[in-house]
Amino acid sequence: MTKKVAPLRRPTKRLYLIPILSKAMDIMELLQSERVPMSLEKVYQHTKFPKTTVYRVLQTLAHRGYISKTSDGLYRHVNTPMKLRFGFGSQSSDMPFSEAVAESLRTAAADTGVDLMVLDNCYDGATALKNADEFIKAKVDLVIEFQIDSHVAPVIGNKIAAAGIPLIAIDNPHAHATYFGIDNYRAGLDAGELLAIHAMENWNKQVDWVLGLDLAEAGTLVQSRITGALDGVRSMLQAIPPERFLRIDGRGLRDKSRKVAADFLSKHPKDKHILIAAATDTSALGAQDAAREAKRENHVAIVGQDCIAEVMEKMRRPGSTIIGTISHEVHEYGPRIIEIGLAILQGRSVPPYNYANNKVITQKSIRKKAKSSTATPR
Repeated sequence: MTKKVAPLRRPTKRLYLIPILSKAMDIMELLQSERVPMSLEKVYQHTKFPKTTVYRVLQTLAHRGYISKTSDGLYRHVNTPMKLRFGFGSQSSDMPFSEAVAESLRTAAADTGVDLMVLDNCYDGATALKNADEFIKAKVDLVIEFQIDSHVAPVIGNKIAAAGIPLIAIDNPHAHATYFGIDNYRAGLDAGELLAIHAMENWNKQVDWVLGLDLAEAGTLVQSRITGALDGVRSMLQAIPPERFLRIDGRGLRDKSRKVAADFLSKHPKDKHILIAAATDTSALGAQDAAREAKRENHVAIVGQDCIAEVMEKMRRPGSTIIGTISHEVHEYGPRIIEIGLAILQGRSVPPYNYANNKVITQKSIRKKAKSSTATPR
């Protein structure tokens, strides 16, 4: 009797599927086919996926710009057939704060799937104009402009607008642009109040001069940092004569600020109580250089803006002439600017002015933080 041989079983073909990705695509296709905004509950009812999964998928898709969330909490599909490309005109690769902004933007763009084209404006208006032309030629979806020259700002704004490209301007307003940056006057007030407190606590309210190291070419909005700083000192030390408040242009640069501060100190050799508000931390470092070279560090107290690493290091040293800085919380710039950019492209309502947070950093707060970080836990 011949033994019956069982037929060979064809092996099942293995499918290398990613379950959560399949669910995300199902939700995308649902929103696309429905063509009307849908609530979390409705998406859940249609898909029967776990509600937490539906929520996380919707949040991720909205974060990446594939869907949008309306003001009443509904989700809708966004037509994004190609990867978005943003152009970023960096203020200057030589400026620490500018580089910190660039790094924050690079990280946020990568996290959200946006391609970021970065060009260096080199702290120069003419270069910024050329870079604007490059962004237009590259047909980017949106331009983020960080440049200091207020005279070319309207020209850049009109160029970008004529090309039909949305524009976000950092710190310095541009025509046709959505603004993102610090509330300059408020940040200046904080700096001025910090300087006044130093004079009250250390100089018995005696102040010979209040010097503002300005940034004239940036225009009135950025200059309001110094306006606010001088007003902050005036509000707390009302006995200082008006003629003892002086603004000098340091251009926000270290060498220029060192030169003008050194010139000021040489003209006032007997004055021992000088408060200096600097438009940037880089400018504050220049003023500190001048005080050190003149051997007058005990005569000067300086507050800067931006909270860059070198200033933080200087403030850790006992007797530093830089007594504080106003942090613009630069790590928040990238995520918030990218979020604003995506909202603009999705047709959502965006305020014309969007303000970064600011925080007062003092020598005391730095030492307190260092002490708490080194404390042995019980």
